[in-house]
Amino acid sequence: MGALMGLLLDPGLTGYTLAPDGPTTPGRTADVLVARHRRLPRDRMGHRLTASGRSLIGQALVTTYGPRAGVAPGALVRDAHRRWSVPSLGLNASVAHCGEFSAVAFAPAAHAIGVDIQDERDRPYALRWLGDLLARQEPATIRDFAECEALIKASHLTKETFAGTRLPEWRPGWRPMAERAGAEGVTGGRSGTGTGAGSAMGTKPAPRSGTGTGTEAAPGARAPSASETAPPPPTPTYHVRSLVLRPEGAPPLHLALACDAPVPVRFHHLERE
Repeated sequence: MGALMGLLLDPGLTGYTLAPDGPTTPGRTADVLVARHRRLPRDRMGHRLTASGRSLIGQALVTTYGPRAGVAPGALVRDAHRRWSVPSLGLNASVAHCGEFSAVAFAPAAHAIGVDIQDERDRPYALRWLGDLLARQEPATIRDFAECEALIKASHLTKETFAGTRLPEWRPGWRPMAERAGAEGVTGGRSGTGTGAGSAMGTKPAPRSGTGTGTEAAPGARAPSASETAPPPPTPTYHVRSLVLRPEGAPPLHLALACDAPVPVRFHHLERE
């Protein structure tokens, strides 16, 4: 956690905080804050107006870690994959909102993190489309939808490059993204356009010029250096997890997380006016 080591949870937190769901070591615990915003303004059509992701992350920092974790809006950074981070605090972040609920997840800078929250609205076309992407014989579930969104937020994947990804069978806690049958890599690497070396979602590297086997150099070609012949570094396997929240007076919510390691998670709940 770097600069956040030693900070305590804000004693004014309303709701509840659960202890991490695993043994903690400094700088390895993720925090997830689920907040209910009961008095969100509405537009002319009656739709709720949600605060921006930047402001939700800023509020969640102070709520979760205390006033000393407050940062200026400009201290929140997004990378080329639109992933949030707070460099001054040594944190990565992700944010989602659904109706009057928001979810913000923080992880140490060494780990990518993604969060999503979904209600159980009827959306048959979207779930059928996602089921096809996941190679299912039936439509995807809302839980699948939330986990896929969280995975996209944590990784380099996009909706356009998601085809070929497979979610592991559900069980409580973290589940590693499994290798695809017959594929060369695993889903969820952080570099390149695929999901691992020789990705099933990407393409195999073209053979070097020569006989077409990739093992002989063309006449006159220089010998490849050790760095060019060395195998690519391994890419991390992403992990996903999800649970169902049952807020009072509201439909069930599916909360999903994705991370490049199965870190312990501390969950917080907050009721906002």
